[in-house]
Amino acid sequence: METKKAKKTAPVFRLARKEERDLVINFINENFDWCLPLINRPEYFDFYYRTNGLQFAIAELEGKYAAVCGYILTNRYDDPDIWASVFVARKDYSGIGIRLMAELGKLTNANVVACNNIRENTLNLYRFLGWTAERISHYYRIAEKDALSEYKLCRPETLERLPAEGDLTLKKVREKQIDRLPFPETDTVPRKDPWYLKRRYFHFPHQDYDVWSVREGKNHLAYLVTRAVASGEEGEIPVLRIVDYIGPSSVIPRMGYALDELMNSFNAEYMDCYNVGIPPDIWNAAGLTERTETSKAIIPNYLTPPLYENTEYYYFTNTSDHFVLFKADGDQDRPNLQ
Repeated sequence: METKKAKKTAPVFRLARKEERDLVINFINENFDWCLPLINRPEYFDFYYRTNGLQFAIAELEGKYAAVCGYILTNRYDDPDIWASVFVARKDYSGIGIRLMAELGKLTNANVVACNNIRENTLNLYRFLGWTAERISHYYRIAEKDALSEYKLCRPETLERLPAEGDLTLKKVREKQIDRLPFPETDTVPRKDPWYLKRRYFHFPHQDYDVWSVREGKNHLAYLVTRAVASGEEGEIPVLRIVDYIGPSSVIPRMGYALDELMNSFNAEYMDCYNVGIPPDIWNAAGLTERTETSKAIIPNYLTPPLYENTEYYYFTNTSDHFVLFKADGDQDRPNLQ
């Protein structure tokens, strides 16, 4: 006599409700390998995941959480673009996590779903969905010195630097000026708006940023965002990071001289930028050199304390058309607090 196989319950995919905050936190803590500051520090949790309700998507099986994914808004539109962030699934529910990721855009009504800094060994999972998953490019410019031995943090291959020219200037911007300046028109995604710019760089906990207006005379063309890091054993060696840029890529080559002057004003040993979507020749024209995976140059990413090695980052996006990513996107570029 044949016995009927138990019918498998179909998973339910939905958005979290506001009152599920503690349930989400407990699930992540029970199913992740370590205690995540993003989840367990209230200032991080609220900054990233509570700008509009409780920003988590949930996969349920038989009424129980099987996977959760936090997401971060890049604008306040009805059809937002989002950065996928904390992503945790129960190990006994094989495959449910990637199914939740595939549903994330539909659940949130998002046009673009992307993630900054994924594990290299997960690239093929996102490619299986038909998405783009690749390495993030790294660019740098060293300060002018007389000998390689004068560099204390980075290890450049040569003293040679690309020409840095241009006719544009940089002017520091305060938060109250954002609404008075025309927001740069660009066809890049994820789409960012003034709300995002103000919240991300003027309200971020534990870290300070400088927002610059890229100007042609009195005309505002683009926004550049930088962060200065005091590094070295005694915190005496500055490094300048380009962490965001909002504007046409055609403007960047005209910023070369201004970027060089900015780096010199901080007395930085080098300036660097992690980026996807802007071609290397654009950065080269602004004086920045690409560090490829085979480059012998060492341009450290971890600086407090210094770690004298290169760091590779990876990303995914559900659309590669006009896609642009910088270091401060998603839940990246933050102090690694416990």
